[in-house]
Amino acid sequence: MLRKLYDWVFSLARSKHATPALAVVSFTESSFFPVPPDVMLAPMILARPEKAYFYATVCTVASVLGGMLGYAIGYYLTDVGMLILSWLGKADTFEASKVLFQQHGAWVILIKGLTPIPFKLITIASGIFQFNFPLFVALCAITRGGRFFAEAWVLKRFGPAVLAQVEKRLAMWSIIGIVVLVGAVVAVKML
Repeated sequence: MLRKLYDWVFSLARSKHATPALAVVSFTESSFFPVPPDVMLAPMILARPEKAYFYATVCTVASVLGGMLGYAIGYYLTDVGMLILSWLGKADTFEASKVLFQQHGAWVILIKGLTPIPFKLITIASGIFQFNFPLFVALCAITRGGRFFAEAWVLKRFGPAVLAQVEKRLAMWSIIGIVVLVGAVVAVKML
């Protein structure tokens, strides 16, 4: 089922309605849709590199707005939020996640927002745990913008050859990104 959905989203990336579809996929992925917007963003940038940063902006704005919906689902419709988390197989980690959010909520949002982990998990959990909303929105903008603009820059600059390598080793690149981010934070705190 997910493969069909993935293929459908990828075909949208090549249509004349690609930009609005990118916005819709980015918006819904942050709150309930299972396919990440990168599936559309990458081929759109490869097809029109001169619009790379425009596409990254569309993706970022829509993702942050969708994140706000995910937050609202968790905050106002907690039962629906828990149902979505159950559907994604994450409801059983609720208590551990609550403790993690209470101790390191901002870092959870920043780190998880950069990884391939479904962002809806973070947005819904942020609402359920009543994380500070203005800070949540700011962190979403930073992390999602960082992810989509980095992707746009890499694809615009290096094109299809790099995309093949990134897709082949996506988990490795995500881990490297997290290690660099954590290392930078530790270095700043030590200064």
